[in-house]
Amino acid sequence: MTAYIIRRLLLLPLILFGVTLIIFSFTEILGPEKMISAYVNPNLFDKLSNEEIDKLIEKYGLKDPMWTRYFKWLGGVLKGDLGWSVTAKQPVADAIKERIPYTIELALYAFIPVIAVGIWLGVTAAVNRDKFIDHFIRIFAIVGWSLPDFVFGLIILMIFYSVLGWFPPGTLSDWADSIVKSDSFHKITHLLTIDSLLNGRLDIFWDALRHLIGPILTISWLWWAYLLRITRSSMLEVLGKEYVRTARAKGVPEKEVIHKHAKKNAMIPVVTVAGAMVIGLLAGTVIVEVIFNRIGMGRFTAQAATQLDYAAILGSTLFYSTLLVVGNLIIDILYAILDPRIRLG
Repeated sequence: MTAYIIRRLLLLPLILFGVTLIIFSFTEILGPEKMISAYVNPNLFDKLSNEEIDKLIEKYGLKDPMWTRYFKWLGGVLKGDLGWSVTAKQPVADAIKERIPYTIELALYAFIPVIAVGIWLGVTAAVNRDKFIDHFIRIFAIVGWSLPDFVFGLIILMIFYSVLGWFPPGTLSDWADSIVKSDSFHKITHLLTIDSLLNGRLDIFWDALRHLIGPILTISWLWWAYLLRITRSSMLEVLGKEYVRTARAKGVPEKEVIHKHAKKNAMIPVVTVAGAMVIGLLAGTVIVEVIFNRIGMGRFTAQAATQLDYAAILGSTLFYSTLLVVGNLIIDILYAILDPRIRLG
């Protein structure tokens, strides 16, 4: 397995090279006048004359061949310079660094209920096959998978914010946001809920949690539906295996058969889905962040795309690509842990 991991790690730079090269080639459809915005502060850009813009285009070599510009950009990346984001009005590296904690916090709080409830529903449906509880859970899965997440998000907002006033959109209330941005509030982990507890501010913790519940419910609904279907199908397949029938024939208690013999082997395809879910959550849930007006990587990338902020798009792509490749490597390792029959030689 060690050799496999080393090979995958050695392939990582090549994969990222290929992905960024493909994305960078798309910038060819933009003119040099648009691309120069990635190198100039927008507050100064509007004051530049056409002659000054032409000089900047020549200075940064935006009329050079694509290969020359690509390796120049790649050299900046290796130095930590991803360019200037017109969308965020700051360097791309700083914009990504500021938004990652918000996305990580949402992903962490969404991951736990999705995995716990999704697997529990799938196992329950499989064990009670063709009974009322099985039919009820399957209907729940069909409705959840068929309902778009933006529709469910709007329903959550309408019920829990407009009607009940419980879970508001955004990241923090204005009063809490002003405290967090003050010098008296120490940002240790940059995760609002954890930092508020470390600062002894339970009021800010509760406010941050209230703003998280709506997005978490929206994300969970979709992934519960998908995860329980995968878990149910996998459990039904495992429950029909010969070793499970043998265990039952020997009088092994049903709970032990389910949880010790069947459940572990049924988790192998679930790991793939769970891993993809974690990668998706960390990459940013665009629709959820837009609907609930939350700061995060998904919303930042969507705004960059709509404004043709190609420096931000390239930086976000690099972040997503690294996350995807490393995430898939971790999933493959978990495969071998769950199933020793899988050989990664």
